[in-house]
Amino acid sequence: MIYRNIAVISMLFSTAVFADTGHLPAQGEKDGCLTWDCQQMLTIKHGIGQGDKTWLPAWQHLQQQADQALQHQPWSVTDKKLLPASGNKHDYYSFGPYWWPNPDTKNHLPYIRKDGQINPSSKTDDTDSKRLVQFSDDVRALSLAAFYSADARYAQKAEVMLNTWFLKKETRMNPNLSYAQAIPGVVDGRGIGIIDTRVLIDVADSIMLLQHAGYLSEKDVQGYKNWYATYTTWLLNSSNGQEEGNWYNNHGAWYDAQVTAFSLFSGDIKQARRQIDIFKYRHLAAQVNVKGEMTAELERTRTFHYTNFALAAYAKMGRYGEKVGDDVWNFELDGRTMKPAFALVSQQTGKPASDWKYQEIKYVPEEATGPMLAAARAWKDDSFRNSADQLVKENPTDINILTPGSVLVK
Repeated sequence: MIYRNIAVISMLFSTAVFADTGHLPAQGEKDGCLTWDCQQMLTIKHGIGQGDKTWLPAWQHLQQQADQALQHQPWSVTDKKLLPASGNKHDYYSFGPYWWPNPDTKNHLPYIRKDGQINPSSKTDDTDSKRLVQFSDDVRALSLAAFYSADARYAQKAEVMLNTWFLKKETRMNPNLSYAQAIPGVVDGRGIGIIDTRVLIDVADSIMLLQHAGYLSEKDVQGYKNWYATYTTWLLNSSNGQEEGNWYNNHGAWYDAQVTAFSLFSGDIKQARRQIDIFKYRHLAAQVNVKGEMTAELERTRTFHYTNFALAAYAKMGRYGEKVGDDVWNFELDGRTMKPAFALVSQQTGKPASDWKYQEIKYVPEEATGPMLAAARAWKDDSFRNSADQLVKENPTDINILTPGSVLVK
């Protein structure tokens, strides 16, 4: 393959900078990026080149991650030690993270649930959950490092990893999640496990970034798009997918984000528009009350975490609305809109855990960094800008600083 210099990507993102208003114009379906705002990324790239300390700590941290990724072997679902109920190593397999061995039975079955307490055994190499995250983290770091540094080594490593995960016959993942978040002694897989593949949104963003810089063949890109299209069809038509799409909490929002992102990536704009409407009327209007509380997330033991986690999905849906000319950021129904939900978190910025009036067993204030950066970008209110500035100052290496338009809350 003949690789072009990744610097030519700047020619592909020539859309005008957003007007300084509360309403964002559509960037268009073919502006070169999916979730990431590549126009703003070009500004960041220029700042890094000029040694701007605003971006330098985050860039140096990202580069360290990318350098580590260069040393990793390509990830594959076929490397797991345990098998799903299908007996096929190509099928993704994971355990429910909050489920633990039953202390009251000899064989520890069926597992029991402890909300907010992650069972370490659910995050080992025995299954695929940890491996999928490692794959997506590496591909994201490598593609972003290639963009910000113009170093082809990063892009070439990302290409190998992508080919191994999606295309290579011996190692590829089957495009379904029938055996995700299984509960030993209870069920072989659940719709709720579909949230695991939210990280594939970043992978799709990475593919688009690398494609436009000439680092991926058109044949391979079409192969990736076909994989995503097949997976989206499974999401829409399988019983697990339909179950997940009906959830009233962050799971429903993340389902919407996945279907919308994957539809946009694979070229099904009609389905993307349809899913955006479903998000607005079924999930946004039902999940956020007039005070900005995400009521389903406030039922949890980690309410601050799950509020921000849900807002990460909301921010992505706001971004996808930009792509198709639908102002999701300012959509309102019966006094319900997403802005007050972001404002609720903004009001907590800089305050101790005791000021958050809902239950939170592990307060991590930096989890608000991504949502506040997204809110500042969308509405340009001083309150959001101040919150974002403070969180960036406190967390200067946060990946969200380098990926405007997208929000990462793990």
